[in-house]
Amino acid sequence: MNIARTGSAAKWPITISVMLATVMNSLDTTIANVALPHIQGSVSASQDQIAWVLTSYIVASTIFTPITGWLAGRIGRKQLLIISIAGFTAASALCGMSQSLVEIVGFRLLQGMFGASLIPLSQAVLLDVWPREQHGSAMAIWGMGAILGPIMGPALGGWLTDNLNWRWVFYINLPVGALALAGVFMFITGKKQDNSRAFDFFGFGTLSVFVAAFQLMLDRGPTQDWINSKEIWTEAIVALIAFWLFIVHSATAKNPFFERALLRDRSFMVSTFMGLFVGLLLYSSMALLPTMLETLMGYPVVTTGLVTMPRGLGALAAMIIVGRINTKVDARIIVLAGLVFCTIAAFQMSHFSLLMDSRLVIVSGVLQGLGTGLIFVPLAALAFSTLNPAFRNEGSALFTLVRNMGGSAGISVIEALQTHGSEVAHADLAQHISPSNPVLQAYLPSQFSLGTTQGLVALNAEISRQSAMVAYVDDFKLLIFLSLAAMPLLLLLRAPEKKRSADSVEVIVD
Repeated sequence: MNIARTGSAAKWPITISVMLATVMNSLDTTIANVALPHIQGSVSASQDQIAWVLTSYIVASTIFTPITGWLAGRIGRKQLLIISIAGFTAASALCGMSQSLVEIVGFRLLQGMFGASLIPLSQAVLLDVWPREQHGSAMAIWGMGAILGPIMGPALGGWLTDNLNWRWVFYINLPVGALALAGVFMFITGKKQDNSRAFDFFGFGTLSVFVAAFQLMLDRGPTQDWINSKEIWTEAIVALIAFWLFIVHSATAKNPFFERALLRDRSFMVSTFMGLFVGLLLYSSMALLPTMLETLMGYPVVTTGLVTMPRGLGALAAMIIVGRINTKVDARIIVLAGLVFCTIAAFQMSHFSLLMDSRLVIVSGVLQGLGTGLIFVPLAALAFSTLNPAFRNEGSALFTLVRNMGGSAGISVIEALQTHGSEVAHADLAQHISPSNPVLQAYLPSQFSLGTTQGLVALNAEISRQSAMVAYVDDFKLLIFLSLAAMPLLLLLRAPEKKRSADSVEVIVD
């Protein structure tokens, strides 16, 4: 373990460098979404096949995130950061040059593999570079990159796709990656921290199988009819067995993949579990809104990005506020305020309709952004407030893994509920369509005439549109209950201890 002395002047170049890497990585979770139709045509892929451009990145990133702590201990944080940034940047260039589906899916796998370490490593470095009493400010800065990337991704991706082409959603990473790589190389110094701990191959293997099978089950479920599919049953059984083996092995092994000390830290475990809710609240609504606005409201891609952008502005404002008040206000109260904002935003979203204008989308987005920012930053600070600094690498990896799994699970479940709810609502509305219905005959517009084929087709399209909105509203109502359900967990958290600031900070930057 190498410990260096640094003053306040050194922490900013390090902070900027690792934050560039964080923004680059988090941006890629959503920037390719709006470009999928263009990529699909370019590589001649079907609707089911093109989804692997997103899924391959998520699966690879999720599997390789837990190994971050061990790799950082073996080769050092600086070396791992350099490898991760360089590999991610190179993989981005290869994605932009792809000429076939196989190539772009393969290079997206590489992106996920190299990028998996960037979020937990940046978090761990900032916690070491900034003194304990300024961890709230450090997590506010880190949260800006971790949250604003996914929020700004659709707007930036839409602009790049419309004004250049889809390849630039990947090429945009090249200058950012180059700057981050130069900063890490110049300002972070140190050697390996710990090369004595043996790698737990069985633990990593079972965890990887669980994550991959679970993620595939959730991603493939909606298109494979869930429990009626042998594939989904196979993936569910494999995931369950792998998870059980991982838990038993972790409880009994001499050197488990994750240190058991993490499980004994109550604040860390409760905060990590609450990260499931953060991931679900953040990513599920982001997955629902663009599709709703484009398919039901007729918004162009760029307009959709612009309308959802205020969500990021709300998150930015919240993080600035948190950075100023985190030393004066109990972090648990800040998290509670964030959950209240998210609840209000979800309540507003549950009143969406096909006749609304963009104002309600913008206002609810700002409120949800404020809520997410108020939750994300102090929750990360609470998670590491009582954790031994020696476990920060592994803790950051586990914290990121759980949050990402909450987000991916939330997206899959909420999308499945939307599809199912739309079908149920369509059947309910369609049963009232009958020539013998006098109310229908009196008020049905002429373009929906039941006596012509064109009228029936137009009427069915309108029923589908109405039923889809009913399903979206039901999903937003679910977010209300999820926000409320997370609030009691705050009672299990302990407020971080406040310590006096020092002129210099002891920093572990390996």
